[in-house]
Amino acid sequence: MKFNLGIDVGGTFTDFILISSTGGTTVYKTLSTPEDPSIGVMAGIGDLAEILKINYNEFISSIETIVHGTTVATNALLTLKGSKTALITTKGVRDALEMRRGIREEQYNNHYRNVKPLVPRYLRCVVDERIDAEGEIITEFDETELEAIVDFLRKEQVEAIAICFMNAFANNTHEKAAAACLRKHLPECFITASTELLPSIRFYERVSTTAVNAYIGPVVTNYLNNLTSKLDSINFNGTLLIMQSNGGVVTPDIVKNSPAVTVLSGPAAAPTAGTYYSNLLGFDSCITVDMGGTSFDASIVVDNQCLTSIDGEINRYKVSLPSLDIVTIGAGGGSIGCIDNGGLLHMGPQSAGAAPGPICYDKGGKLPACTDANLILGYLNPDFFAGGKIKLNSEKTRELMKSELSDKLGLSLVDTAAGMYRIINTNMAQGVRQVSIEKGHDPREFLFIVAGGAGAIHAGEICRELEIQMFVVPNVASIFCAAGMLLGDLKHDYVYSFLYSFDKIDRNQLLSLYNKMRSEGTNTLHKEGVSQEDIEYYPIMDLRYSGQYHEVQLPVRWQDIEEFNLLNIENIFHQEHNRLFGYSLEEGTEIEVINIRLRAIGKTEKPEFKSDSAGSVDIEAAAKGNRQVYLPEINQMREVAVFDGDMPLSGKVIKGPAIIEKVNTSIFVSQSYSCLVDEFGSFIVYDNEAYPDGYEL
Repeated sequence: MKFNLGIDVGGTFTDFILISSTGGTTVYKTLSTPEDPSIGVMAGIGDLAEILKINYNEFISSIETIVHGTTVATNALLTLKGSKTALITTKGVRDALEMRRGIREEQYNNHYRNVKPLVPRYLRCVVDERIDAEGEIITEFDETELEAIVDFLRKEQVEAIAICFMNAFANNTHEKAAAACLRKHLPECFITASTELLPSIRFYERVSTTAVNAYIGPVVTNYLNNLTSKLDSINFNGTLLIMQSNGGVVTPDIVKNSPAVTVLSGPAAAPTAGTYYSNLLGFDSCITVDMGGTSFDASIVVDNQCLTSIDGEINRYKVSLPSLDIVTIGAGGGSIGCIDNGGLLHMGPQSAGAAPGPICYDKGGKLPACTDANLILGYLNPDFFAGGKIKLNSEKTRELMKSELSDKLGLSLVDTAAGMYRIINTNMAQGVRQVSIEKGHDPREFLFIVAGGAGAIHAGEICRELEIQMFVVPNVASIFCAAGMLLGDLKHDYVYSFLYSFDKIDRNQLLSLYNKMRSEGTNTLHKEGVSQEDIEYYPIMDLRYSGQYHEVQLPVRWQDIEEFNLLNIENIFHQEHNRLFGYSLEEGTEIEVINIRLRAIGKTEKPEFKSDSAGSVDIEAAAKGNRQVYLPEINQMREVAVFDGDMPLSGKVIKGPAIIEKVNTSIFVSQSYSCLVDEFGSFIVYDNEAYPDGYEL
């Protein structure tokens, strides 16, 4: 028997999903090890062998593919624990990294402070070179000038160097020469040239992205070297793939050169998994939400396409590489409840994380968190958390919740926990609005897919606030991103700046650049073992009306590029602009193209997530008893039935109010809802008023 393994390292838990060649699915979670994430990864692999009762060496040899999502790059930026980095740039623009766009992000905040640059000023070095916007050399690059800087950088013991010259996107000869010189004299340094990573217009975006890539480069490279070394030591001979921010997977060697492609590695898998599960139910558009221990991620899929953006920011650092359009807020099971100076209760964004964790974990946590509130409200079973592996300390939770919050608020324990529950639900509903309504989409028109270990406890109230009548909890909800990693294709994004108004585009030049990107993508995918028949190409144009500051990323057809059918592209642009901004300018306004892009996708073989629905049992057989649970509709605790969600219940309906317990997640079905279990083992929770006759598959 052969296996494919998906691994998602999160802030609190590391998630595993193992798919066998026969379609069997094994789900597992273990606490993350922030000091070295690979420790938790290797421990989890060993635990899986024990769960399956397979000899460890035989198990390792039977794993064909490991797809790994990592937060190493993200955490390095969030904690500012990257490498000591220098910047080599053009004379006269040394401070562009710190000046940013010159716009205060919080316009009316007089206490606003700019984000600390990743490269301190004394390590931002300049050379006297210049290329104009047309690519013509004005001042030649002098290598001897750079050699003098090398001695300074060596003395400072820098670990990484970013190279970003003015207008290098139009002519990269100076950057290539500088990179070659630095790699010759400082071979131990991680070196990134902007045109190797992001050869597009807009200097600040380019220099920021290059600095980020250099800053996290040694950290990510060391982690991957450490991980691959450990996998080699256990004789793993399969394929290791890493999840990218754009929802695709790549080999570790590509990540080592461009680690910035992984800054949203973990959350990027959710839309991919969402597409799979929405298709199973006959939908082609969905909103996915994932509530983990530290954060809440929301993303949207339209017509089976995961929406992407090039305006990414991590900890206020601009990363202009294509990434899935995901909204992340500090709302997870570990989000801490606190009282502000005005006496108001808040939830997050501070998190208890994996260590010390919420109070109920009994690992030293003293601040009440969302998980503590869920325990007091009866949504969690203290003896069955993580299938009973983690015993929750109810007594200590109540004691500290009372002293830290309830007494100060003058409320009962239940009312305090209910307040925490409502506040975090409102925060998460706002996150969904950001990814849907603010992007011109009505969330009521999308299938709402809920993931994460804690997501299904809160989903009903989020949907009530957004007027969504149904939500789906997949059978792999607790490790949803890990599942999405096994469904990802190999993806590579390419970009060239191409500044022309539509009526002045040269057909041969346009086709030449697109064919060049297509050739680069084809060669890379062939090296990764993808055959030509499994490669797909998706051209994209960054377009705007003349005089606008921001552009619209518009997917276009390859046929329109080859046939030079610009009129069709114009019409699609007008429609998209009207959808996004409520107006279009069809008459008398020029359209400009800023960048042209190509996404090359290598299709991979997808596993099937089969359920164990054969021999579905009666509802009575799945009943586990009753317990007191808080019902938000009546603001009171009531006796509620509890069911075993890991038993085969295909086709069965559970009327609310009820709790459905799985080993790695719990589903709260309030009294306004009912739940239908589908043939794939997923839970479809629907509003009784919207579906008075029940939901039909």
